[in-house]
Amino acid sequence: MAAPTDEVNRYFPHSMAVVTGNERGLFIDGEQTEAASGEVRELIEPATGEPLGRAAMAGEADVDRAVAAARAALDGPWGRTPPNERARLLQALADAIAANRGELAEIESRNVGKAISSVKAEIGGAVENFRFFASVVGSIAGRSNPVGGSLLTYSLKEPVGVCAQIVPWNYPLLMATWKLSPALAAGCSVVLKPDPQTPLSVLRIAELATEVGFPAGAINIVPGDGPSTGSYLVKHPGVDKVAFTGSTKTGGEIMRLCSDPIKRVTLELGGKSPNLVFADADLDDAIPSSVWSIYYAAGQSCEARSRVLVEASIYDDFVSRFAGSVGNLKVGDPLDPETQIGSLISTAHRDRVHGYVERGREEGAEVVAGGAPGDGKGAFYMPTVLAGVRNDMVVAQEEIFGPVVAAIPFEDEADAIRIANDVRYGLFATVWTGDPARGHRVARAIKAGMVGINTPYTAFPGIPFGGYKQSGFGRELSIDTLDLYLETKGVLLSTGAKPSNPFRL
Repeated sequence: MAAPTDEVNRYFPHSMAVVTGNERGLFIDGEQTEAASGEVRELIEPATGEPLGRAAMAGEADVDRAVAAARAALDGPWGRTPPNERARLLQALADAIAANRGELAEIESRNVGKAISSVKAEIGGAVENFRFFASVVGSIAGRSNPVGGSLLTYSLKEPVGVCAQIVPWNYPLLMATWKLSPALAAGCSVVLKPDPQTPLSVLRIAELATEVGFPAGAINIVPGDGPSTGSYLVKHPGVDKVAFTGSTKTGGEIMRLCSDPIKRVTLELGGKSPNLVFADADLDDAIPSSVWSIYYAAGQSCEARSRVLVEASIYDDFVSRFAGSVGNLKVGDPLDPETQIGSLISTAHRDRVHGYVERGREEGAEVVAGGAPGDGKGAFYMPTVLAGVRNDMVVAQEEIFGPVVAAIPFEDEADAIRIANDVRYGLFATVWTGDPARGHRVARAIKAGMVGINTPYTAFPGIPFGGYKQSGFGRELSIDTLDLYLETKGVLLSTGAKPSNPFRL
């Protein structure tokens, strides 16, 4: 499958001509560097199965160097950078990402296999993440007030310190900006580990940050495997806080690693998010929006609405129309601007997704659309609809992380809420109804960190994003996120000529 580079360049005038053959080092202390072990991993383009480039993989010695560089920056030039200058640098990095959006879009689309139409939106979001946190740097402030008599107290807000940040393969560029922007706004320095399969866009972001003036060591990038490089980074005594996005299983292990040193940790984990459709909903809006909300990233998204809960009286009609819409989706070359669904991240993951679909068949679900891998060497899987699903089936309880939706009927509002909450996750939910009061009632009753009412969209700068239950804790994207990267210090002083004696009666 040839990459239509001319088309990409037409839509993205700054696009690089080719990614294949690209070789990247680690990014430590403001520059690219080889791994201490010399390990280099070949990257595969998921949509073609062909080599894409090579990237250095970090080991323990490299993590040591990166943490030391981050600490030196925090104790040196980055730690002395005033808030207004931090805000200016964040805006400058946003400008640089926008100016290089064509190059970044092609890198991301080819490295992840995702449709470039989706990647374009993600890059727009990445730019706005930095702009938002640049705008709220000025809100970082303590309080002061008299205690009584000659005593006065005030508080200081200080950066937590060196932050380890770990981002997944499904949104490497966007998730990196979710993590970097609040940490840098707070004045922290960062050692970020992207997934070893998808490091290219994040490494380029670090280069752009240095080009616009971030001091060496403020941002360090160390691609590597989770069980080795990731765990060593999390446990590192020079790391003050850990922020992780990924699977619930790995999140639990990270909590255990952070427990002994009592290290700060925030987790954004898995989801099995419900999409509730009531009989009074506008189906002309709800159906295409519901299709988008599961398939827009080929289902490889933690907040994908992978369970569609439909009121029984409209269930058959809804499933028929939903499946018909799925059949019109364009699956194919990620770099084709008309493509709506690209490939999955790897053939191994494609096979895992197919295993879940086969398990659904065994449990009694009916495959009414898709249900098979695509043709050729690429890691494609056809968008799939499973009907007649019960909420106790494996396909309704476990995160498949692919283009597979489970359609489940419900009887009434109480039944819908019960089914929506009957999973171990609680990341996102969407409610479709023509009754505004019902929309608010259901939103309050669902145990999820975010709920959309009559809209499929999820994450915007300024709106807290995060989960309940086993979807994690802590919030991304909002002003609340800054508190996760700040310490509060209280200062007490006497304003009198002599210190007051607290023991004098």
